[in-house]
Amino acid sequence: MSFKLGLTGSIGMGKSTTARMFADEGCAVWDADAAVHRLYALGGAAVGPIGHAFPTAVVDGAVSRDELRAIISEDATALTQIESIVHPLVAQDRAEFSGTADAGVLVFDIPLLFETGGDTAMDAVAVVAVNDDIQEERVMARGTMTREQFLAIRAKQMPTDEKCRRADYVIETYDLDDARARVRYVLADIENRMRHA
Repeated sequence: MSFKLGLTGSIGMGKSTTARMFADEGCAVWDADAAVHRLYALGGAAVGPIGHAFPTAVVDGAVSRDELRAIISEDATALTQIESIVHPLVAQDRAEFSGTADAGVLVFDIPLLFETGGDTAMDAVAVVAVNDDIQEERVMARGTMTREQFLAIRAKQMPTDEKCRRADYVIETYDLDDARARVRYVLADIENRMRHA
């Protein structure tokens, strides 16, 4: 029986890097964002239903995120409709991973884990965290969004302090070596929990 560890953290916290550290330690990692990319890609399971609901959202046989953003900005009901199509497909993808992954610890990299209630399906949750200033600095350094866009995204996410209070483990990512040591501590603790379960 595998242990299910939810891995979450807001934008710019270092979650993808931390997920790779878990993979390096032999964990099987499922990435919610990657699952959505697969569903939106050419031949992906979301292309047909989204194209049916929003014909302009499909470009060259794949779902265009830019078109979806434009649709959502013009139609207040669009996001709910898109989520009702995509969420069940993501859940199916996650279930298939759970059924086939061969590792003692399965890590579920889910940005909105607490916000969507996904933490209830996990055996434990690890939150990746840095302070607000470092978070903003990292996101702005990517050059992919304006400060206003970043603040809007952050406003939709549960505050980091609240996530940390609700988590079983907190992994700070100011320093990569410290973060890797913390990942190893988390896995050692899980192994100990499984031994005494």
